[in-house]
Amino acid sequence: MILAGTALGGRLAGFDMIELVLQASWIAQLVLLLLAVISIVSWAVIVFKWRELRRAAQDSEAFLEVYHEGSLDRAYAAARQLDHSPLAAVFLAGYAEAGRIQRYADKALARGLDEGQMRRLAREIEWTASREGLRLERGLSFLATAGSASPFIGLFGTVIGIINAFHNIGQAGTASLAVVAPGIAEALIATAVGLFAAIPATIAYNAFVGNQLRSLTTAVDLFGAQFQDDLKRTGAAAEPPVRRAGG
Repeated sequence: MILAGTALGGRLAGFDMIELVLQASWIAQLVLLLLAVISIVSWAVIVFKWRELRRAAQDSEAFLEVYHEGSLDRAYAAARQLDHSPLAAVFLAGYAEAGRIQRYADKALARGLDEGQMRRLAREIEWTASREGLRLERGLSFLATAGSASPFIGLFGTVIGIINAFHNIGQAGTASLAVVAPGIAEALIATAVGLFAAIPATIAYNAFVGNQLRSLTTAVDLFGAQFQDDLKRTGAAAEPPVRRAGG
């Protein structure tokens, strides 16, 4: 037993993760490969969404500064430039609808919008806000799935490793560490890789949804209501430049 323990200690001292994975069963290797792919894709989504949401927040803040100056022409020009802002997209959609109303309405928009025109404008703004919300949420469902499924995939690999450990005991006829250690190590590696894939995805998902995305969607809703109210009260003093710009 002492000799076996000494031999095991020598093996653990020269522990090679890659060698252990290569010696694992094909099911365990498949589990580890799947978890590795999930982890790589999760990190790619995390980096992409972080950059996208940060740019959307920056462009939205810049657009609001211009909009609050009170010039629709300047707000329109800014919205065309700040194409990552969901607020700018809502403004452009509402402005285009206001232009269509002005072209076909019997009265000038400078006198304000009636209830029917406001309903048309509200539908366009709400549809655009929903579309922008879906655009910002794109990819987050993968993070949610990765965060919830990866530990269970790792657990499946853990079960396979333990089964292999018991199988080795049956073949060797002894329960020495030298016999059970490879299977147990295989099981623990699967657990560790599952957690490694799940933890960043879960943290990123909660951070994106609970902070950045919620702030942006709230800002979009508030701006849409404000924009409708502004057009209802004042209308547009002149024809929206969307006609002159050709869309």
